[in-house]
Amino acid sequence: MYGSGPPTCTVNRAEEVCFTRGTTSLYREMAIASEEITNICSHCDKAIPSSNIDLHFAHCSRNLEKCKICGDMVPKKYAEEHFLNTHALVACSLCSETMEREVLAIHKVENCPQRIVTCEFCEFPLPAIDLAEHQEVCGNRTELCHLCNKYIRLRERYNHETRCTGVSDNIVGSSRDVREAEGAPGAPIRQPHDYSRRRLLFTIAITGIAVILGSLLFQRKTENNQVH
Repeated sequence: MYGSGPPTCTVNRAEEVCFTRGTTSLYREMAIASEEITNICSHCDKAIPSSNIDLHFAHCSRNLEKCKICGDMVPKKYAEEHFLNTHALVACSLCSETMEREVLAIHKVENCPQRIVTCEFCEFPLPAIDLAEHQEVCGNRTELCHLCNKYIRLRERYNHETRCTGVSDNIVGSSRDVREAEGAPGAPIRQPHDYSRRRLLFTIAITGIAVILGSLLFQRKTENNQVH
């Protein structure tokens, strides 16, 4: 039978510990969420935790100021130095153009029309402003290809070298024309070249001289033997 007393709720030790841990965790998450609430500093426009906003603003407004040119926050004692090193106008020593000191180094290397560059064809150093006109002329110069004996424009040299077979079209065509002409009916027989005839005559002359000298030496030797 059921008891007549009021109903009771019993909680064991494990359930009590679990409930306590859950409550503690909830409170911790609420505290973290509260700390993540931020306000915007009216001096530097940065988001600052609400709990630190007053301290931050006092320090920020007392020690920092916003650069009117770039908007960076810089220490007040270095504000003038920041301006001179970054935003002060200076003249390029090459072209005399004025610009902020911050971009001067990049200007001299990449943009200055008087910076020194080299021609891609002859590697001659010259001001960048003159490069296009120089390369227009220089690129049309020709050089002899030692593989095919053809004269190639410098601007086309790279592409030519990648596909050059080492055989000249002129040489191939000339040889073919000669062979076809020699094989034609009634074509004259090719005569030896002049240098071949000269070489033959030179050989004959040397041989004749050698024979004569040999005969003289033999005759003198014979006469000497007869005397003795």
